[in-house]
Amino acid sequence: MPIDTTPSTVATNALQALPFSSLIGGPLDAAIKAQAMAAKTSWEFIQQVGLNEDKATGKREAVNVTFYYNKNGQMTKLIVPLLTIVPIPYIAIDEVQINFKANISASSSSVSETSSSESTEAGGSAKASFGYGPFSVSAEFKANYSSKKDSKASEESKYSVEYTMDVQVHAGQSDMPAGLATVLNILQSSITDANSKGTFTFSPANPQVDAATLAKDGKFAVNITANIKDSNGLVLAGEKVTFTPDAGKNITFDAVPEQTTDDNGNVTFTVNGTLTSVDAYSEAVGFTLADAKQGLSASGVLSFIGQLPTT
Repeated sequence: MPIDTTPSTVATNALQALPFSSLIGGPLDAAIKAQAMAAKTSWEFIQQVGLNEDKATGKREAVNVTFYYNKNGQMTKLIVPLLTIVPIPYIAIDEVQINFKANISASSSSVSETSSSESTEAGGSAKASFGYGPFSVSAEFKANYSSKKDSKASEESKYSVEYTMDVQVHAGQSDMPAGLATVLNILQSSITDANSKGTFTFSPANPQVDAATLAKDGKFAVNITANIKDSNGLVLAGEKVTFTPDAGKNITFDAVPEQTTDDNGNVTFTVNGTLTSVDAYSEAVGFTLADAKQGLSASGVLSFIGQLPTT
């Protein structure tokens, strides 16, 4: 009997018919879409939680959280961008495992059976007598014939296909993208404390005029730079600032014109005056810097140290 190759053909066809592109591509496609949704969620969180938008101009500003605390006896305001103190949900899929197993079983069996039997038998009967008296002969004949033939054939084939697939997806909090990390670093560097009323500072902190800077006629010039910030720690540009010196015993000051702060909130005054005494001097004169619009001011002392040069 020839070898039946039907099971092999059935198994091969069943394996080729499996939708491998869908079985493997489906989970990968789902993982990509899930990653896209996670990125969108992160962006929506940043927009809705960390940024405020001006409806009129479309300008976005970082949402700040303000804390007040005591610093060296003064109530100080700490301004912190919200995005630097809350975790940003940035979930990334870093691993997808697809385990696939197919079990294909095909078998075929056939049974063929043939049996036959024959029999021959004389049948019928005949009788004959010959002779007379004691010399007589009689004969009887009987003959039968039968023929029998049996046959049996059976054939069976079966196959089954079974496959299982396990998909494992692992996701976790991923590192921030470089751009977002840079933004957060910038916001973190912007954390500042500010006086609840604003600040007015100047430099040098202790302005001085010494003998080396005096002209022979006693004239002097000194530069004083001031900086103004509001209660949120933001520099104030375009503010009008005045410089007012106190009266000195042996010192006269030229008029000091009003100055305007630049874009960085800075303003520089050149203070000119004359030292009138020819004697040795050691004198100090107070001065005041004031911004009328914000109601801010700062006071300092201008010191004169040395010997007035003689002609």
